[in-house]
Amino acid sequence: MPEIKLYSKENIIEKFKEIKAMGWVKNQRQGNAGGVGNTLEDLLGIQENNLPIPNAAEWELKAQRENTTSLTTLFHTEPSPRVIKFVPSVLLPKYGWPHKEAGKRYPANEMSFRQTISANTRSDRGFKVEIDRKGHKVMVSFEAACVDSKHGIWLRKVGKQAGLGELDPQPYWGFADLEHIAGTKLLNAFYARAEVRRENGVELYRYSSVLMLKTFSFEKFLLGLENGIVYVDFDARTGHNHGTKFRVRQNCIPELYKNVAEVL
Repeated sequence: MPEIKLYSKENIIEKFKEIKAMGWVKNQRQGNAGGVGNTLEDLLGIQENNLPIPNAAEWELKAQRENTTSLTTLFHTEPSPRVIKFVPSVLLPKYGWPHKEAGKRYPANEMSFRQTISANTRSDRGFKVEIDRKGHKVMVSFEAACVDSKHGIWLRKVGKQAGLGELDPQPYWGFADLEHIAGTKLLNAFYARAEVRRENGVELYRYSSVLMLKTFSFEKFLLGLENGIVYVDFDARTGHNHGTKFRVRQNCIPELYKNVAEVL
């Protein structure tokens, strides 16, 4: 493992320039889906995305492949009303469906509620994100009329268990809570992107650009929700709730910050 070093912001910018000048470099964690970030960490001599800048613990390193449309998790937070534990107590038992591994990996009665939803379109099961600016809430909405016909059996079951109207109460997150959570999780960052290619079965990276992202913007986060680049992701099954997440298209991460400066 490379020796851990301390950097000033100026030092680390110079180090990024040296890494760019190296051209194509071998993935140092072959077989690891996070190879782009892990390899950059090794080249910088740092650990776990945390940049060792004295008196600047609010900085971190983000790295991704160029031209990716995959999603990255911003933070985990369960919806209100918290007293209900809405996902395991309402969404899963009343709106869930049989888990694809029920009777195999899991018990025969294992249910699933996995939905990645946005504000600009409803999922094929009728769920959507709604932003209530007046009420200062981000809410989850259900509309039976928008459920795809392929889910007809499931919809009839939902009608018997919960009715076919709007969720009542609607799960939500208050703006103030979201702003606090996001503000503590979305730190200032150096955001690196890498071109990727394979040669003889080996993955290679060329770190082509680095941005400096400063000061998370809650207003831009809300706009991201409204524009469909930020998503709410549910991932629960009978035996375990993996947590509700806010996620963003990776190539849109810079859109959540007030100040974006090009380093490379």
